[in-house]
Amino acid sequence: MNDELQKFYADLLQEISAEQQALEEGATREQVFVQYALNLLADAGETENFRLSYDEKLSKRGIEHKVNAHAIADNYETLDLFIAIFHGDDEIRQVAKNDADTAANRATKFFRTAVYKDYKSEIEPSSEIFDLAHTLAESPEIKENLVRVNVCILTDGVYSAEIPAQQTISGTPIYFRVVDISYIFNLSAKSRIPIEIDFRRAGYSIPCIPASVGNETYQVYLAVIPALALADIYEKYGSRLLEQNVRAFLQFTGKINKGIRATIQKEPEMFLAYNNGIAATAEEIILDNDPETGGKIIASVKDLQIVNGGQTTASIYHTWKKDKADISKIGVQLKLSVVRVQERFSLIVSKISEYANTQNRVSVADLSSNQPFHIELEKLSRAIRAPMLPGQTLQTRWFYERARGQYKNARLKEGFSAQRRIVFDKTNPKNQLFVKEDLAKYCNAWQEVSEGKKLVIAPHFVVRGSQKNYVQFMQYGLEKKLNSIYFEDIVAKAILFRTAEKLYGVKPNAIGDLRYVVVPYAIGWLGFQTKGKLDLGKIWKNQSLSENLKGFLYELMQKMDAFIRQTAPASLYGEWAKKEECWTSVREQGFGLDMNILQSDLDKTGGARRKKVTDDEMEAVKIQEEYAYIKSVSSEAWQRIELWGKLSGELTANQRSLAFSMPGNIKLGRKISHADKNTALRILEIVQKMNPELMN
Repeated sequence: MNDELQKFYADLLQEISAEQQALEEGATREQVFVQYALNLLADAGETENFRLSYDEKLSKRGIEHKVNAHAIADNYETLDLFIAIFHGDDEIRQVAKNDADTAANRATKFFRTAVYKDYKSEIEPSSEIFDLAHTLAESPEIKENLVRVNVCILTDGVYSAEIPAQQTISGTPIYFRVVDISYIFNLSAKSRIPIEIDFRRAGYSIPCIPASVGNETYQVYLAVIPALALADIYEKYGSRLLEQNVRAFLQFTGKINKGIRATIQKEPEMFLAYNNGIAATAEEIILDNDPETGGKIIASVKDLQIVNGGQTTASIYHTWKKDKADISKIGVQLKLSVVRVQERFSLIVSKISEYANTQNRVSVADLSSNQPFHIELEKLSRAIRAPMLPGQTLQTRWFYERARGQYKNARLKEGFSAQRRIVFDKTNPKNQLFVKEDLAKYCNAWQEVSEGKKLVIAPHFVVRGSQKNYVQFMQYGLEKKLNSIYFEDIVAKAILFRTAEKLYGVKPNAIGDLRYVVVPYAIGWLGFQTKGKLDLGKIWKNQSLSENLKGFLYELMQKMDAFIRQTAPASLYGEWAKKEECWTSVREQGFGLDMNILQSDLDKTGGARRKKVTDDEMEAVKIQEEYAYIKSVSSEAWQRIELWGKLSGELTANQRSLAFSMPGNIKLGRKISHADKNTALRILEIVQKMNPELMN
């Protein structure tokens, strides 16, 4: 077994155990593992809006069916079912094909039972699976739009056998895949796993010509791809084909789609003329000779990403599957940009996507982690320390990760010093890490924003899932000028949201199975009923809610849970909670609660006593930490760096000279100039990237 994989596995088990202890009673190691794996898959665009929803049906014959989590696409086109094979042993196990087949059959039986055997009547309303079972059985959107079910087997073992064979239940195809510990390890190290498609093996010929424009950075090819080929790969890979920004903005009900459908059904021969086609990127392609024309065809492609034309792709697929349209004679124009510079691949693909989608109402650039808003918030999160609490020896930070992997990379920088890593973990505790989607969730649950008579930010958007909610936040929820008080309020909202989740609980010790609905609704109700006057400064100062507020919040969530269950049509609680009508109905309810109880938790000063941290103060903190970072590198490490720089040629003469003199400067307590500080930071950046072992 790969040593690196085994180390990752050992670290993962430790993280799972720590997370289980931090969660409420009832959380299992298996479900914590499932949460971890699904977070990685969601980050990679391989699923979205997933819900943990454990269900296991037992009979005299043993386990009849099982499911650990699920995800339903926004357009109800696909259903993802997740089932775990979790061992949790000290050593990584090999997963047998029989075990994978058994897991596949159990998840499939759940789908069959839920859709066709009235399983909803057998389970308690408080069950985690109740909402999904009712949705599958009664939702008209599911019945009208569902075209595939993806069963994903998640395991902490290694799987090298064949994938379970595809099945079909009443015309709905069931596809299977296995995500094992090797795949999870690769996802944790990268942002995603590239898609590789062999068009020759699939029987498709894609004629192409290289555009005249080509350079060391990229080469463009113009091609016509058969609609059947496009539909096939979309069926296999789904939204993984769509570059992240396109995926976030893709809507399936617009006029463009109706036009595409009409053209396919009535004038398929005109599709190439009417449709603008798609733009895509790839890391690498292999060309072949076309025996019929003598020209070139695309034989295979690595890391195909559609950056413009997601609606075209999804509409072709949907019209083919649902309307049974003949698309065999349709060709789709394709502009394929092959990015040759691997170090800049992600950045270039993102930029191509941004400029290819400038016709959107909201620029795709709005989703970029490089937007000034995110950069400024990151700056605040690194400079502002939370108030010192009793029993603490260090002030902590709330670490905002604007780009995936920042926390992990920041921690790795401390790897050369065990003491510094300990200090980092205490200063930046994992439970105070939050990402962009979390930010949108905390803010949109708390506030209500209207555009005309229409709500554009409110708790029901949070229920719709992280991607849709994040888009709403980026469109309507951004502050133009950020300061320390804004950041403190964000953290207070995070504490409020996370505390509410803990109070709601997890099965079997939970109010119900609607935590993902009730928590944002309860927080939104508090914000609405108090007119936003809850004392967020007090929550920031104490880094917790008062016992008084906790008690009020718990009672509110009990009543909120009951109200949503009573008012949801046909017991479709989750679907009802996504609608604006549900939220507007909830926010006006008094629930028989006495608001006077909250007097001690309201801000009566309007925040007048709170002090803003200045830019100069934040810059001073940053500089202080940079000096501490440089001085923490041992004399031996600086000596190794100087020698490596000389032998490798990776450091300039000036950089080598500074590396040589740095141990003496630090030992004698000499002042390091601003220029030398910047040079030293650049040296460490080079070493961290090219030879990090030097710093151990």
